[in-house]
Amino acid sequence: MQQIYHLFYINLYFCAKIIGFISKQKILIEGAIGACKKTRLLIKFIMKFSALFFLMILMVSCNETTKKPYQKLEGLALGTIFHITYDPSNYEILENEIDSLLHLVNKSMSTYIPTSDISKINRGDTTIVIDDLFVEVFNKSDRIYRETNGYFDPTIGIIVNAWGFGPKSHLEVIDSSRIKTMLTFVGFNNVKIKNGMVQKKFVETYLDFNAIAKGFAVDVIGRYMEANDINNYLIEIGGEIRTRGVNSSKNLWTIAIENPNFDGSRSFQSTILLSNESIATSGNYRKFKIDSLTGEKYAHTMDTKTGFPSKSNLLSASVISEIDCADVDAYATALMAMGMEKSKKFLIKHSELKAILIFSTDDGQINTFTTKNLRFKK
Repeated sequence: MQQIYHLFYINLYFCAKIIGFISKQKILIEGAIGACKKTRLLIKFIMKFSALFFLMILMVSCNETTKKPYQKLEGLALGTIFHITYDPSNYEILENEIDSLLHLVNKSMSTYIPTSDISKINRGDTTIVIDDLFVEVFNKSDRIYRETNGYFDPTIGIIVNAWGFGPKSHLEVIDSSRIKTMLTFVGFNNVKIKNGMVQKKFVETYLDFNAIAKGFAVDVIGRYMEANDINNYLIEIGGEIRTRGVNSSKNLWTIAIENPNFDGSRSFQSTILLSNESIATSGNYRKFKIDSLTGEKYAHTMDTKTGFPSKSNLLSASVISEIDCADVDAYATALMAMGMEKSKKFLIKHSELKAILIFSTDDGQINTFTTKNLRFKK
């Protein structure tokens, strides 16, 4: 606005100068034929131009003073909480619109809802015609499964359930021979879509999109907001985040990266700046099971190669990119399954991904590895 006002005053100054000059010329050539008429026309033109310019300034000023403040929404989603902050200047979204979008995602792919499409498919129903949401998540999963050499694999569900991290949430009796049998049914190459329906090579194969679904739900909401001309927003569901544009202060969005605290407390390792990017974090320091007989702690990230909980010094993986939140959600899970060294090699091959990896050293110290081009808040 200051620049516009500055231009206005410059225009006013030059108009005054021109009018003064013309007035002097009018006196000097008052007797000349037609001079006065031309002068009057020029003065009228300049005054009209100045009036229009002033009106434009007034309209911009009024628009700025009536601009709506950023709005916030929050509620329950996918077993956790969602938070949305957005600029409502072009469209004011209602919470029931968000709930409707989340209902569509749940109805399609929530393993915690018995009547969802994915639950019916897992029970062996081969007649379910899947919707576009399911198809997109399936295709993303297939691509990332191949890119990560199987470290991201939604068919790990049968083993996730056995370890007590599925809908039933109780730890079953596990031994190596049983794990070996269940691994027979694991492998995303054993499922495909044909004629709009999911075909499984083994009826026992259990699809579980929970490692990508939260990020995908964020994308679904984000696309809906953009379709309604909302260009500045932050959407977060259970730690998975998608940003567009700027915050209410016209600055980049500020995102805090948590320290991996095993005692349940919360503290922050660093703060990064995002715009038109998504971030997802996966970690083993909050979600785990304890065997009631042995007291042993089991992390929720499964090693798709062994069928046992992943054991590595990698405590937390945050992935940032301009791609969909669903994708970075899946990549973060894959990195946790890979472990520290394989993750670093994978990130070298995938320069489109930025990451913050928090790991423990042999002497118990907590260290951080970060890729290049991350924007940290100073």
